[in-house]
Amino acid sequence: MEKEIMKSKILIFGGTGYIGKYMVKASILLGHPTYIYARPISPNTSPSNIQNRNELQSMGAVFFQGELNELDKIVSILRKMDIVISTLAYPQVLDQLKIIDAIKVAGNIKRFLPSDFGCEEDRISPLPPFEAFLDKKRKIRRVVEAAGIPYTFVSANCFGAYFVNILLHPHEQGDDIAVYGTGQAKSVLNYEEDIAIYTIKVANDPRACNRLVIYRPEKNIVSQLELISLWEKKTGRSFNRVQIPEEEIVKLSKTVPPPQDIPLSILHSIFINGDLMNYELGEEDIEASSLYSDYKYTTIDQLLDIFLVNPPKPGMATFE
Repeated sequence: MEKEIMKSKILIFGGTGYIGKYMVKASILLGHPTYIYARPISPNTSPSNIQNRNELQSMGAVFFQGELNELDKIVSILRKMDIVISTLAYPQVLDQLKIIDAIKVAGNIKRFLPSDFGCEEDRISPLPPFEAFLDKKRKIRRVVEAAGIPYTFVSANCFGAYFVNILLHPHEQGDDIAVYGTGQAKSVLNYEEDIAIYTIKVANDPRACNRLVIYRPEKNIVSQLELISLWEKKTGRSFNRVQIPEEEIVKLSKTVPPPQDIPLSILHSIFINGDLMNYELGEEDIEASSLYSDYKYTTIDQLLDIFLVNPPKPGMATFE
């Protein structure tokens, strides 16, 4: 039977960002006192960021304002917390070293979840631009392990709504849909709300302490061609599949300037190479939908229904 410490105090870094706001809402929904460490509002703060802050505050989230280099301030906050979740996006991956330093000084954090939430970086070898990005994530994992900080590493695979917007362009009226490579490689598209719920659950679950948890629900494993066909059935439309050869993506990944080369390399890794499904889950692997079999996650079929009724608008998110 599932065991959770329902009243853990959770501090989230990057809580006003794309996946961060889902984490905050899930934490509050599951009954946790929820806190966000965020930069002070300035003239450069975007209207969407301010809107997110106001919404999260109205739900009960408590904000601490500061910079990541304010070690003493962060340590004093951490000493009042139980769990730390980082949702910092690229290019802030290595800034998590400052969070790790603060956790080591504080000495009381029961679990730290660094900002993974994408592919399982220790098991794939993508094109160089994405590989360089994953090397930074791997560095964070190794530093956490060496520091002896209790952790949970999360491989959440694809943000479902985000990638549906990229692959299907549901807000547009065009009939052309790009197909990367053959379109047959399997990927894993998990709805952001489910990613967040699973993450708050594993953060409080002793079974996930010092373990990797992979989010690979069976009904969310889908190829591009299957996704397009499913969308055609739901919309009653017929789309023209425009194939983009692998060679073109590889060439572009070598010629476009950084950081634009990273998304291209990620598309190649996920939708051409099929890296999300290129490894088998072993006996030691923890898979989220099996760990919480009573939780009814959103299937890819149901996610497309959401797009039909109240389509999530394309948001600002970095590829994970």
